[in-house]
Amino acid sequence: MSTTNIFTPFTEEELMPKEEKLEVIKKGKQFSIGIPKETCLNERRTCITPDAVQVLVEHGHELIIEAGAGEGSFFTDLQYSESGAKITNDPKEAFGQDLILKINPPTEDEIDYMKPNTYLVSALQINLRDKAYFLKLAERKINAIAFEFIVDEYKQLALVRLIGEIAGTVSVLYASELLALSNGLMLGGITGVRPAEVVILGAGIVGEFATKAAIGLGASVRVFDNSLSKLRRLHTLVDSRVPTSIIDPKELSKALRRADVVIGALPRLNMTPIVTEEMVAKMKKGSVIIDITIDNGKVIETSELTTMEDPYIIKHGVIHCGLPNLTSRMPRTTTKAISNFFLSYILNYDEEGGFENMLIRKNEMKQSLYMYKGRHTKKVICDRFGLTYHDINLLIF
Repeated sequence: MSTTNIFTPFTEEELMPKEEKLEVIKKGKQFSIGIPKETCLNERRTCITPDAVQVLVEHGHELIIEAGAGEGSFFTDLQYSESGAKITNDPKEAFGQDLILKINPPTEDEIDYMKPNTYLVSALQINLRDKAYFLKLAERKINAIAFEFIVDEYKQLALVRLIGEIAGTVSVLYASELLALSNGLMLGGITGVRPAEVVILGAGIVGEFATKAAIGLGASVRVFDNSLSKLRRLHTLVDSRVPTSIIDPKELSKALRRADVVIGALPRLNMTPIVTEEMVAKMKKGSVIIDITIDNGKVIETSELTTMEDPYIIKHGVIHCGLPNLTSRMPRTTTKAISNFFLSYILNYDEEGGFENMLIRKNEMKQSLYMYKGRHTKKVICDRFGLTYHDINLLIF
């Protein structure tokens, strides 16, 4: 048999079949994320941990973190840079990104560093804001999202719930410290000694976790709320171990006179406080009041905003703590919780094609905005500060 030689300009190796290379198109627009250092209220929490930075960088995002941003939560600049973040000493650079993640709202000077059409995600703490803050943001044409308004697909206030779980637990632990300081009482009783009396105002998430923490420490707990369904839910969650009551001034006044600790966990936005100064004056000397929701309206008339340096004041012989950032006492745990939320939050919008697409397609995203391109889109804020209200559904189709 004769063999025929076929001429070819290719080598045997070049003629071997190879795998096909397909172009991989990434969904969504990758954006730059700025994490400025917190400058207000002795803030020790931050929004992102180094582990979350690593995941976001792997997904194509650029993270610009201001030097020292994680120090309060015991995360070093080296940990962030090794995870792929760029560390900057210039706050203007951190504020000059597409998306800014902050715990506290920016100051007026910080707003000046922001570019038009930037997305700002931070707490709002409406009780601590003034009209000038909203006007300044509007001037810069900012898109602003508040922690307090972020809802998930189940219409739950996802981030409020998360921080509320920590705040409820921390409030009881801190009250226990203050009680020992004021009159040497231990929160939980021991053999032959009665436990301390704890009154919790509010049966929501904060109230639920405060109740669980107080029961865990062995205190005698009583819960008040105006919602029967919330009280019923709490009653079931703690196996009916806690007496509950609707807020009736006589009943509440009686409970407060016996109380060693009072936890205020009811947001009272634009509403009058529940506990009057007269009720506080009749409380035991050395008892402790912690008004957790003070940045959303007072529950106790005599409570005032306090700071980390001076965490409490004394009125009528009663210790009052009004820290708006109470969870900052446990900064690492809180930072990890907030970071877990934002990691899934950003990656979710990433998958769906970025923030702008989400605004058009997801109603819950629209609800979390209080400003869109400089226009005020939350009625509750507009009513309070006398701003012009724009319906978000008419701005985004």
